[in-house]
This record gives sequence, C-alpha cells and structure tokens, in this order.
Amino acid sequence: MGKIVRVLLAALVSAFAASALLRFHAPVSGAERQLAHLRAELDDGAGEDAQRLFPEGYFFLHALYGLAWVDVGRHARDKGEAVREIRWALDRLDSPDGTAPFSAGLAPRYGVFYAGWTNWLRGGLLSLRRDPDQVRRFESGSREIARAFDASATPFLPAYPGQSWPVDSTVAIASLRLSPDHAGTVRAWVDKARQRLDPATGLLPHVTDPGTGEPLQGARGSSQSVILRFLADVDPGFAREQYLRFRDLFVDSPLHLGPAVREYPKGTDGPGDVDSGPLPLGISFSATVVSIGAARVNGDGALADALAAYGELAGVPINTWHTKRYALGVLPIGDAFLVWANTAPDRATGIDGGVSPLWKAPLTVALLLLAAAPWSRRLRKRRHQQTDRPDEGLVVEPVVPERL
Repeated sequence: MGKIVRVLLAALVSAFAASALLRFHAPVSGAERQLAHLRAELDDGAGEDAQRLFPEGYFFLHALYGLAWVDVGRHARDKGEAVREIRWALDRLDSPDGTAPFSAGLAPRYGVFYAGWTNWLRGGLLSLRRDPDQVRRFESGSREIARAFDASATPFLPAYPGQSWPVDSTVAIASLRLSPDHAGTVRAWVDKARQRLDPATGLLPHVTDPGTGEPLQGARGSSQSVILRFLADVDPGFAREQYLRFRDLFVDSPLHLGPAVREYPKGTDGPGDVDSGPLPLGISFSATVVSIGAARVNGDGALADALAAYGELAGVPINTWHTKRYALGVLPIGDAFLVWANTAPDRATGIDGGVSPLWKAPLTVALLLLAAAPWSRRLRKRRHQQTDRPDEGLVVEPVVPERL
C-alpha cells in the first residue's frame, strides 16, 4: 500500500510540474471565460465583499470588468454581448453602492477618481456602439471634468476631500482625449504635470498636496503601472519618457528568475499597503500584474509577455469549459486586474524591453528537474538492485591449463 501511495505522490508532483511548464510557455488565453467567472462572482456579491477589503473595492471590480469587455469587444465580430455587459457595469457604478464611498461635493462630482474611471468606461462603450443617451452623458461628464481642471491651480484633483493621487487625474484626462473638444485642457494638464514630477525619479508622484500639486510621496509601482496604462493615450511622447524611466527604476529581476515590478525604486524600500499588497523582495504583485497592460500599450511587448507568463505560472489558473479563475478564485478583484491587463491592446512603438530571449531558461530547467525528481531516486534504487543481484543459472567452467 505504501508503495502505491509513493507512486501516486510522485505522479502528482510530476503532473504539477508539467502543467506549470506548459502554462509558462503557452500564450495567455481565455479572457471571455475569465469574464464569465467574474460575472458569476459579481452576481453572487463579490462587489460587496471587495468593498469590505478595499476602499473602492465595489467600484473597481465593476469598472475593470467593464473595461476588459471594452477590449474584448473591439476584436469581436458580434459586439452585442460586450455592449450589454459594459452597460450593466456602468449601471452598477451609477448606483448608490457605486457612489457610496465618494463625496458628491467635490468637483467633478464624486471626485476625480469616480468621474475619471466612469467617463473612460463610458467612452469605451461608445467606441463599440453609439447610443444617444450614453453620448449625452459622456459629453456632460467630459465638460464637468474639463471645467474642474481648468479652474484648478494643480493638475491633480482630489479623489476624496483633502486627498489627491495623480493616477486618478491621469485617468480623467485620458477620458477627455476621447473627444476633440478638450484638447486645450489636456495640453495644459501635461504642462502642469511636467512641472510637478517626483524629484527623486522624474516620474509622476504617488501622492500630492491637493492645493498645490507638489509631491508628498514619490513614485511607486502600484500607481505608476496604472498611470502608464493611461498616459499613452494622453500624450505619447510624455508617456514614452515616463515609461522608459519607470522600466529602468522599477522593473527588477529578483533571484535572476525573470522580470517583476518593484513597489519602490531600486535601492529603496518601504512598507506595503492596500495598494501594493505584500512586498516579498520588494516586488508588488499588483504592480507586476497591472504593468502587463502598461507595457503593451507602450509598445514593450517582450516585457508584457514575460510578466504575463509569470502570471500564468504563479496564478495557477483553473480552467473549465466555461470559466477561468486564478488562485482558486478566492480573490475576484485579482482576476479582474489580470483580465484587464491581459486584454490591453498591443501598440508597436519600437521600444526594446531588454528582456533576454533566454530569460525562461532557469525556471524551465527548475520545472524539468522537479518533474524528474520523484522518479530519479526510484530509478537509482532499481539500478543498484540490478547491479547487486547475484547471477543465477550461470555455470563457470574451470580453466584447465594447456599441457606443454
């Protein structure tokens, strides 16, 4: 019985390593199945559960679900399902649960975080199908956002009373680029933002003074990964400058096992929080995931593919005929960030990610050794048994010396 158990355990270890090796080398797929899993989770209350874990959990989960459908819908022959699901997500964002964490007294209403992400999602819907009511709401939202930026001395509007994160304003400005009516506001924003970069890194800061826009906390990976996803739509030249600095300062290779994204610049460390998650070896899993999309829209396909391969390896996805989920599906917001990142459009801008074509070799060798390890001891033992076994049935004739 014990021998059978050992063989079964060896087979399981080998199967796990082989499966990991296949995921590591296969292209990422299954966005619609992942969205099917997320929709089922949202219908089962995942948004409310996320709100208990994150300040904007309900909002983010629905917004990312809708945005992933925008990217999927762009490649779909029949856009009906994507349009229907995006409208459903927008209805949830407009609901009392969607607006609950935010202040209606801010300009724009509910703050720049809420206004920017909602306007960007509505613009994405209109890129798939024109709808008079949604056009009216998008144009109204865009005017409100533009007025708030035009009236502000700082390019970084508050998301909450007295609190300002540049990433939120970047999303809102990107939504204005979807319309030709606010080009002046966008140009003014870029000029002001360039004057308020983090002096230590030359990147947009993580937190700023809501009155002046001056940096209060330097650049961090969890916000840079989102900023760079949207900055490419605001000003491609500025985005390229920022992206190249980000890649030099934040993309690392812990233990020389391939690229990942730090929360703090190389040479510095800091505490993790709700945005970054835990920081083993300084690496932020959330920043690494979101940087897949940032790399794609900035033309760094090599880095995007490498980061995505890690997601498939470490996330241990479970596939069925209809769904796909990562990490056993215990954290739907993680699935939402992954599908949004993996569906980002590829843009060829000539950026060389500097990722060696052999970067997968160490982990590939490690997985092959793991697959073989359970059997190597058994093979050695069998070989020794064959060597040590006395010969059976062999008659040795005595040697008789020839007579001289």
